[in-house]
Amino acid sequence: MDGKQLRQKLHNGERVYGSLIAGDSPRWPQAVTSLGLDFVFIDNEHLPIDRQKTAWMCQVYAALGLVPLVRIPSPDPYQACMVLDGGAHGVIAPYIESPDQVQRLVGAVKYRPLKGKRLQELLNGSFQPDPELRAYLDEYNANNLLVINIESVPAIEDLDDILSVEGLDAVLIGPHDLSISLGIPEQYTDPAFLQAIETILTTARRHGLGAGVHATYVNALEQELGYANMGANLFVHQGDLISFRFALRYDIGALKQALGDHDRLSGEVKDTSKPVHI
Repeated sequence: MDGKQLRQKLHNGERVYGSLIAGDSPRWPQAVTSLGLDFVFIDNEHLPIDRQKTAWMCQVYAALGLVPLVRIPSPDPYQACMVLDGGAHGVIAPYIESPDQVQRLVGAVKYRPLKGKRLQELLNGSFQPDPELRAYLDEYNANNLLVINIESVPAIEDLDDILSVEGLDAVLIGPHDLSISLGIPEQYTDPAFLQAIETILTTARRHGLGAGVHATYVNALEQELGYANMGANLFVHQGDLISFRFALRYDIGALKQALGDHDRLSGEVKDTSKPVHI
């Protein structure tokens, strides 16, 4: 699959599956390709992955048929161009709260390499490219997706306008930041949190966009099935570091407990239901 195919599936309402990937071992891509994923989520916002490593990961996963989506550190059009130059097939922009932010990102993701005043004129409608330039820009950016993180009350309040910007492809909810903005930190079963999730998912699907939640919980499957019933079709299931932590901590804790060593070093087997905030 490439970015163009992934974008079509998202807009068509078809389900696509991915996970956050941070590992850069030479053996990691082979393992990841055996998981049945459609895309990989590479996070430059919360993880210390530099530009060169990001480009290497994008090139490798794209060559293996997994669409590389990169979250940039901030909703900055220049950062979006940098990861696309490195081989990303899509940009995930964090903490979006206004249509203007989305429009600027559309300019970077869907109209590169056009820049400067001419790009601004195109975005505000005062310039229409001739057919030759339009065809070139469409072909040049055919594989590029734009996904935005919706994760705050102000974003929900302006949601229809944000999601009306032409060129946007999907919405990915950041549950931790959303719970903080709602004033109910980490209360992921609170009715107000679930209502906010449903509002975002249903509104995005009504606009013909892909929509999903980055589920980082040990009981993520149950939650994701609930999100699917709300209209989610973009599934970002946990991540390599998250799954490693949950699985190994559970196994080591269970082993110590079975051998009577559960009070030593790591203490009792701890609750693994809390999410990893990435």
